[in-house]
Amino acid sequence: MNMLKSLYKINFLIVVLLVILSACRNQSTKLHFTVINTLDIDRKSETISIPVSRITELGKKDDYENLQISDNDKILVTQLVDNDLDGNADEILFQSDFKANEEKNFTIELIKETKQLPSNNVTTYSRFVPERIDDYAWENDRVAFRTYGPKAQQITESGQPGGTLTSGVDCWLKRVSYPVIDAWYKKNLDSAGYYHVDHGEGYDPYHVGNSRGCGGVGVWDNDSLYISKNFTRYKTIATGPIRTIFELSYDSWKANGSIVNEKKTISLDLGSNLSRYEVAVVSDSPLSNITIGITLHDGKGEVKLDSAHGCFRYWESIDNTALGTGIVIDPATVLSAQEHRVNVKEQSHILVMTKPKENKVVYYAGFGWVKSKQFNSQKEWDEYLENFSKRISSPLLVKYN
Repeated sequence: MNMLKSLYKINFLIVVLLVILSACRNQSTKLHFTVINTLDIDRKSETISIPVSRITELGKKDDYENLQISDNDKILVTQLVDNDLDGNADEILFQSDFKANEEKNFTIELIKETKQLPSNNVTTYSRFVPERIDDYAWENDRVAFRTYGPKAQQITESGQPGGTLTSGVDCWLKRVSYPVIDAWYKKNLDSAGYYHVDHGEGYDPYHVGNSRGCGGVGVWDNDSLYISKNFTRYKTIATGPIRTIFELSYDSWKANGSIVNEKKTISLDLGSNLSRYEVAVVSDSPLSNITIGITLHDGKGEVKLDSAHGCFRYWESIDNTALGTGIVIDPATVLSAQEHRVNVKEQSHILVMTKPKENKVVYYAGFGWVKSKQFNSQKEWDEYLENFSKRISSPLLVKYN
């Protein structure tokens, strides 16, 4: 009888041990995955997104701040993003460089003990700027932009000086990798016009006026471009070492009789010269297009329209150096493009007419400045845009092991 009891206890302990081992196996603290570059070009500063739905087995959502991604034991900088602002992370971002046709293996794990995760000296950033009326500005380590809010519009419409009436996009030309937005605005309070002069970090010589600037939108209809006024509402979604995201909304506007409602979701990744725009438009009658514009300023620059690859650019002289602006978009969404030059101030543009899909159009727009030493020539800017087009048409493949 004692022997039977002993055997029963041993069998019971074996069963318990097997259950524990099985549970441990099912609650793995690591996830291995492979990222593949299918292109025959090198790709730098590529952002990879891991949905949190892939990592639920690693721990509870409250523990995601302790997730760590490594590449051959090198711990990488990461960023959690809550895209819908419901309080829960939706994805974890990191970046890596890839050689042509390269495959790289990564590991993501939950670190239980307290550990100092790596950080960047450079970052992405965006914010509403009430100290300069009501701009919204954004930047990364290579470029910076801004656009304008309702108070700036009201000042202009009331006939007072100092306002700005446009939904176009302004370019701030940086030649340093660290953030400049806060410093430039602060110094502009002490010395009006500070950021219009290059003090060694870059400056804002780019004129938007009533144009589309670098990537503003409208509706092209009957040889006229219909546009919104300044943004009226904003929402900052994320800012961090990999990506900044925000939303801009606009009051209803008319496009040749149609009432249009417009909202932009804009993001900028570290290492990129181009912001990503997702423009949602809803109207009370069908729109023939959504048109993206780049101002031609004095019209003395050079235009390149490449609808086959979805690349459109303007190369111009600016203060004894050169600036390239550009748009990259899925060629399948392009209806037509034109170099529209007129004798009306601020109304000459590259116009890229697109066909919205489910009332949305997605494109990328930005600039390269020779004085930043990121690009040395028009040829290099063209190559950058062409390679960017290849990268968005052939995203990295992620395979989970």
